[in-house]
Amino acid sequence: MESKIAVVAIIVSDVNAVDKINSLLHNFADYIIGRMGLPYKQKNVNVISVVMDAPQEIINSLSGKLGMINGVSSKVLTTK
Repeated sequence: MESKIAVVAIIVSDVNAVDKINSLLHNFADYIIGRMGLPYKQKNVNVISVVMDAPQEIINSLSGKLGMINGVSSKVLTTK
């Protein structure tokens, strides 16, 4: 399978979701190049960016699973 570079942008508005997100990201660790998390206390949210090198179906799987967590929204940007 062809691998793509992707950036997954995650906004966490429910702090109770953090453990689920971290567990999920751990499951995809083989495909994650790096991640950065920033707490934005003024708006009471956390912003996480995850850079991946993975086949499209793996990227879609992570994005779909993130979307099923309450208090989490995410978007993916991939190379062509």
